[in-house]
Amino acid sequence: MGYEFIKTEFGDGLGKIILNRPQLNILNIAMMEEINDALGTFQRNRDLKVLLFGAEGKCFSAGVDVGEHMGDMAPKMIEVFHGMFRLMDKLGAVTVASVFSSCLGGGCELAIFCDFVIAADNAKLGQPEIQVGVFPPIAAQIMPRIMGRKAAMELILSGKIITAQEALQLGLVNKVVPKEDLGTETEQFIKPYLKLSAEVLRITKKAIIKGLMDEMEPSLKVIEDIYLNELMKTNDANEGLKAFLEKRKPVWKNC
Repeated sequence: MGYEFIKTEFGDGLGKIILNRPQLNILNIAMMEEINDALGTFQRNRDLKVLLFGAEGKCFSAGVDVGEHMGDMAPKMIEVFHGMFRLMDKLGAVTVASVFSSCLGGGCELAIFCDFVIAADNAKLGQPEIQVGVFPPIAAQIMPRIMGRKAAMELILSGKIITAQEALQLGLVNKVVPKEDLGTETEQFIKPYLKLSAEVLRITKKAIIKGLMDEMEPSLKVIEDIYLNELMKTNDANEGLKAFLEKRKPVWKNC
């Protein structure tokens, strides 16, 4: 199937979803619906061993479209955005993100939710949502599990952006490589998994996740409820998003 904002490929056990919404791969609802459609197709492919998320353009992804974050669109945006992670959670196959330059907000969440992240040395990762009056729900769910509570608190509550090397030290990425070598290094990283059984990979990944006794769905539902029914009903969340779109500093009322 042809898509407008992504490219997909499959061959020899390797599936690819390439973000292709020039230039910054801002994730809008239409683009995320395409990703969900592709994930649904890959989920039905029993020969899939590895699913790779890559990107064309200036960066991996600068985040979710803030204009679709507001008002009546927020529930739809959250539904479609979180749909990606629910589908990835059920996929079973090994997931890999190959990131470069800006990997921020929802784009960062998409990358770090993958089992492995290969980062170019020019990659910048972070969750700056707090600075515009919201928080990153997927990062709130998964970051403490990846890097520990205190490091996750610092990144999410400050909204600071870190280098690929800092992300490596924190355990957010698996490997940092020169930007010009990202493609070949990603291929080399993936190669061993493509020699294995797709079914055994699925069962083993399931065992690792179940061994943590860490079901995504119950915690994500709680986070969604806080996001939509507490956060998005505050003055400051709506002010922060509006200020971002109007390119001004937000005026917080602390309510």
